[in-house]
Formats: sequence, C-alpha cells, structure tokens
Amino acid sequence: MSPEVYGGRAKCLQRLIRLDMPVPLTVALSFDCVRDIAKGRMPDLSPVIAPFGFAPLLSVRPSSLDPDWGGPGAILNIGMNHERHEALALTAGERAATSLYLRFIQSYAVQVARLDPDPFDLPAEPNRATLKAMLDAYENETDEPFPQDPATQLAEVLRSMARAWDGTTARLLRQAKGAPADAGLGLVVQAMALGVGRGESGSGVIQFVDSETGEPRITGRYLGQSQGREALRDRRDAIPLTRAEGSPSLEEVAPFALRELLAHGTTGRERLREEMQMEFTLENGRLCILDSVRVPRSPRAAIRIAVSLAQDGVIPREEAVMRVEPGSLSSLLHRQVDPTAPRDRIVTGIAASPGAASGRIVLAAADAQAFAARGEPCILVRRETTPEDIRGMHAASAVLTVRGGVTSHAAVIGRGLGLPCVVGASHLEIDRRRRAIIAPGGRIFHEGDIITVDGTAGEVLAGEAPTLDAALDDSFRTLLSWADEFRDVGVRANADTPQDARIARDFDAQGIGLCRTEHMFFEGERIGMMREMIFAEGAQARRAVLDRLLPMQRADFAALFRIMAGQPVCIRLFDPPLHEFLPSDRQSLRDLAEGLSRPLSDVEARVEALREYNPMLGLRGVRLGITVPEIYEMQARAIFEAAVLAGRDGEPVVPEVMIPLVSAKREVELVKARVDAVASAVRAETGVAFAYRLGVMVETPRAALRAAEIAQHSAFLSFGTNDLTQMTYGLSRDDAGRFLGSYVEQGVYEEDPFHTLDLDGVGELLRIGASRGRQGRPDVTLAICGEHAGTRRAIEFCRREGFDYVSCSPYRVPIARLSAAQVSLCNRRLSEG
Repeated sequence: MSPEVYGGRAKCLQRLIRLDMPVPLTVALSFDCVRDIAKGRMPDLSPVIAPFGFAPLLSVRPSSLDPDWGGPGAILNIGMNHERHEALALTAGERAATSLYLRFIQSYAVQVARLDPDPFDLPAEPNRATLKAMLDAYENETDEPFPQDPATQLAEVLRSMARAWDGTTARLLRQAKGAPADAGLGLVVQAMALGVGRGESGSGVIQFVDSETGEPRITGRYLGQSQGREALRDRRDAIPLTRAEGSPSLEEVAPFALRELLAHGTTGRERLREEMQMEFTLENGRLCILDSVRVPRSPRAAIRIAVSLAQDGVIPREEAVMRVEPGSLSSLLHRQVDPTAPRDRIVTGIAASPGAASGRIVLAAADAQAFAARGEPCILVRRETTPEDIRGMHAASAVLTVRGGVTSHAAVIGRGLGLPCVVGASHLEIDRRRRAIIAPGGRIFHEGDIITVDGTAGEVLAGEAPTLDAALDDSFRTLLSWADEFRDVGVRANADTPQDARIARDFDAQGIGLCRTEHMFFEGERIGMMREMIFAEGAQARRAVLDRLLPMQRADFAALFRIMAGQPVCIRLFDPPLHEFLPSDRQSLRDLAEGLSRPLSDVEARVEALREYNPMLGLRGVRLGITVPEIYEMQARAIFEAAVLAGRDGEPVVPEVMIPLVSAKREVELVKARVDAVASAVRAETGVAFAYRLGVMVETPRAALRAAEIAQHSAFLSFGTNDLTQMTYGLSRDDAGRFLGSYVEQGVYEEDPFHTLDLDGVGELLRIGASRGRQGRPDVTLAICGEHAGTRRAIEFCRREGFDYVSCSPYRVPIARLSAAQVSLCNRRLSEG
C-alpha cells in the first residue's frame, strides 16, 4: 500500500497490523476513489461494508499524504440506529448506548448534513428523552427522519468528507501549509472500538517523548467511558497515564494496558523508525490501537528526536539530517514570543530578522544609546534606518521601520546583529511632533511606551509579551556536525564586527565572506573623523585625517583575524557614498559647522555638493576608491598591518581584499596596483612576508557580462545579489515593498526577488558571470554573499553551478549548513536512483 495512493494514515495502520498490534479491522479508500466520490460518483459500498459483518459500527478518518495538511474531522459510530441502540443497551448499558447514539447524531448533523450546531449540543444527561429530543431536532431541521440504514449513513459520510477536502477554503488552507493544489485524500473505514461498556472502558492518547523538548517522557491522558480524543479535550475528568500524586492513573486502573502500550511504543519506534503518538481504546479491558501518527513536535524536539533515533541506530545519520526543516532552526537561535500567550497586535510588517524583544519606544538612535547607557531595553522605531543609525541599532533591543523590505538597511543589519526586526510596517505613522507612533485604527503609542517586536512573525505587539529563551543544546550541535559531513558547499558568514565574528565562529562558519568596513566608521569618534576627512582640502589633508583612523581600523581587522584563527576573512573596501556620513537636519548641520570651525554656509554648500539624485548608482564603491584613493590606501594598510599582528601570535592570516561595485577591468587594475604597492610597503616596513588575495564583488550586470577579463586580475568573484538584483530589475530594494505584494499576487513575479533568488533573470547573470569568470581564470573562486545566500534555493543554485561557498548573516549560518547538507544528500539520492 503506497502512501502516495492511500495516504499516510492508511500506510501507517497497515504497518501497525503487520507488527501484530491490536488494530481494528480497516478498509482504505484511495485518492482516486475519494475524488470520484467528491464528483458524485459513489462506488459500490457493499465490498467496503461486507468485511465488517452484520450491523457494524464504523468510523471514518482522513488519510492525506502529510498529516500536517489537515483534512476533515473523523466521524465515529457510523451504523448507530434505533435497532443498534436497543441491542447495545443490553450489552453495554442504557447510558453508554444512548451516549454513543447522541454523539453520532450530533457529528452527522453538523459535519455531514451541515446543520446549525446549536440544536445538537450534547446533553448533560444521556437518556431516552434527550435522545428523542435530538432526533426530533434533526427531523425538524431536515424535514426527514434520521437515516437508519448503515450503508446510507456511510455513503453520506464519505461524500461529505470528500467534498470538504475538495472545497475552495480547504484547498487554500492546504496550499498555505505547502501542499500541492491537487493533493489527494484517502479515507480509512475502521471497525469501532467503542470505549464504553460495563468493564474498564475508555479512550486515550499516549506518546513517549515530550513534544516541546523531545526528551523521553510518557505523556498523554485517559478518560473512562469515552471515545476518540475526548481525553485530550476533557482535561477535568481525564487522568494521567502514569502514577501521579493525588490523582488516579491508567497505571493503577489498568496496569496491563499501560504495559502493552509501552511495548507497542518500543516496537513502533524501532520498526516505524519514528516517535509516534498512539490513539487507543479500552473496551471491557481489551486494548485497541486506533491510530498512530508522528508525535507533534517543536523545532527543538524535532532535532532531539532525529539525533536520538540516529544515535540509537534506528535511522542513519543522513536521514536524521534530512528530517529537520532548516528554516525551523531560526526559532532556536533567538528568544521567541511564547506561542501560547495572547497577542495584542498593533501592526504587521515584514519579518526581517527573527527573534523577539520588548522595550520602550524611542524614535532616534541617540535616544537608544541613552537608554542602553541606563540599562533600559528600548525599541528603535524609524521611518527607515541609515548607516548613521548603526550605534542606535547596536543599543536597541529590536528595530521597527515603516519602510523597507527584506534587504533594506535595517533588515540586513538586524540579521547581522541577531536583532529582532520588523520592516515595511507601512500602516504605521510616526508623529514626531507628538513623539508618538499611530497604529491602524488610531491607536497611539507614545515614546516611552512598551511594545514587543516579533521579528519571526513580522508582528508588533502592545506591552511586554511573554517570551521563551533560545534553545541550543548538544543535539543541535550534533546534527549540524553531521550536516557538515555531507555538504559540499562552503558556508561563511557576513561579519562586520568582532561580536559578529564571534557569533560566526560559534556557529562554525568557515570564515568571513563579507566584512563591510563602512560600519566601523560609525563607531564612537570615528564618524567625526570621517566628516573631517570629507571636508579636508586636498589629498594630503585627507591622508592626515585618515592616519588618525588607521590605528582604529587596524585594531578592528586584527580582532577579526584573531577570532577567526586562520580562517579566511574577506574584507570589502569602503562602499557607501560619502553623503551618508553627513547630517541632513538643520541643527545637526550647525553642530557640524561648530565642530569643524567652519561657517554654516560652507558646510551646507559641501553637503549640497555631495548630494546625488540616485546615490546608490553614484559616487560609491570602487568609483570612490579611484577618485579619492587615500581611503582605500589607508584600509589596505590597516588590513596588512593587522594580518602581520595577528599572525605573530596566532594562525597565519591570508586576508582577502574585495573591491565593491566594479563594472570595468580597468577599475580593478587601478585599485590592484595601489593595493599591491601598499602590501609591498608593509612587507618592507615589518620584515614579514605575507600573502593576500584580491577579488571583486560582482553586483553590476556589466561586471557579470565582463567577468572573463575582470577575473584575470581577481582571485575570487563574490556575487552581491542584493545590488545585482536591484540593478537587474531596476528596483529600489527599499521602496519596492510598497507594490511587490501586488506584483506577486497578480503573477508578474513568482516571488519577491529580494527575498527569493530570481533564477531566471538574476540567475542567468550569475551563470554567465561564473562561466566567463572561469574562462578568464580557471582557478577563480566563486561565491554568493548577498542576503539570498543562506536560502536553500540559492544553495541549490550554487551547488549546481559549481560555486565554492555562500556567505550569509551569522545567525543564518546554521540554516545554511543544514540546507547545504540536504541539497547534497538529495542530489546523491537522485544520482543513485
């Protein structure tokens, strides 16, 4: 029996029967049969009913390929009618028989006949009077008596469940859970194990591990004189399975049953190769296993279960690696909002960086720093962040922006810092005059009010929401160490600070694939020096200021090299336009003029001169390095001097120097000549021989097209897919969020190209760039270092096209490691199959 034909539940029941578990007689209907029923083509049911004998009582349960896709609820006690009620009253007792009949009428009326549920509430006292009242209610609502023929009842139940699965709402819900639009449903018809009777009777659910932690622990409930999963719904009267102080338990009322269940659990784990949750029934002391499904599990439990099964030899390590969804790891790396807690949602935006944090609202980076100095958590709320907000972001507990998408400044920095971040909350207004934010519906939250940012769900909540700690344990690290055995794509981290590097190192990144040096210039007094350099007259004056920045930059790089302990560190030379270091408001301009001892008019004139209509396509990156070469010369010296320092007391360092925003071979030649000259000077001054690798960040379409000649002067080509996507589409990644949702909805784009790597357009440029790069230099190293890099889609692409590594935010490194392993294992299976 194939699960692709009959569904997972049917396959599981077949296996339980083969393991000699006490499963009631079962008949399975295939996906095709159920599709026919939904279309009005009812099969001959006599072969379905015949195996159950005379006057059977039956249940019907759904059986989809994946239980997580949902489906219609089970319907029990099919076959109950006046005659069966009278017969059952003699054997099981009047109350039990009436209770079963009432339950069936209720489920049939509501789930099959689709009647209003109010007239069919189960009465507190099941007796003939309440039974007659419910039968009358059914007849009043339908103008016909309750059906008495078991075959008719079964046919209507099957038709109802088939049509429910085929409905539009059910389709949308399934697709939201990842099911294909044409996913099939099987149905399982099973003999009823009543769970009611004169002897010990009831129903329950048992599992053998904790759903939250994955640790071995018997959990579940049992409820006497009950059916199905009532034991889980009726928490007041249900009893635990094992002995508990002050409470009766199944272990005491039916110890034989618990011993059988434990034995079946061990068998199921070993033979089904999974931790299962079993639904069981006792009927006059006789145990029946009605169903067995995978234990519902949190991401933390999923990892522990997979690792435990592999360590016990139940499954191979490869299968353990394949069983864990990479995206689920993010919830373990960060504090999360307690999923059981109530949510007072203020606004919804884009989930840009996972995790959750609470704090008081602040509207300026300086205020965030002041809060941090007092030891008070705060949430930085901005229309959009700029590099000047870096210090405030470091100080804040979370960031919320009105504008932006998944590759906006706030999102990228938030992920790098491991800072919860929600961006693109476009329905939020910032009222600076009142120092407040205005939410949809007119709710006002003032500066100082407490809110919670849930960067995992993309929600902002009022007040301080309860949270759960990050959950990294031995099982987590064991699984990832196994993943490293199977993957064949390298994984580095984007890290700009020693803190980022330590996180990357802790997550076993294979080096730093992108260090954005400009972020270092916003720390402390450095921004003042940068402004002084911008206003300096001539190259000599600029060098004088940069000489003061040199020791700071050297210390930054030396710290990175020491933390990474000999692993590669790729440092991108200065990239942003200079205007980002200058203030824009009048008061800040006055302060700058005072600090520089210059007339305000001079400062305003210089700021105006640096203003560009489209600064992201203007004087930045290599263009700045060529026109203001003193910046790159200082950075190159800082890199090489740091490599010498770090190499003296640790592993040898081979720094990688990356030139940003290249579009022409001559740009690389000019910068390479200057960097080589600085390297020679440092070697001569220190007497230390060192090597370094020079490469290019490919983020313009022209660089991809001219990669053959560019690669002749480059040891590596690292494709920056953020800017490459932006330039390929002609889209601003900060503004596109306003309409991309509509574009995706109408099928213009398959997905948001800043969130999911566009394999057709941007992917074509990557393929061209990689192929031509190898033509120009066969041993060139190829990588992706944009925000797409940690995704499975990008990793699959990199593996297929022969890229050497991906580089992603530190907190995405574990996800990328697991994804890379799964991609490799999937391809191995395909090649072997």
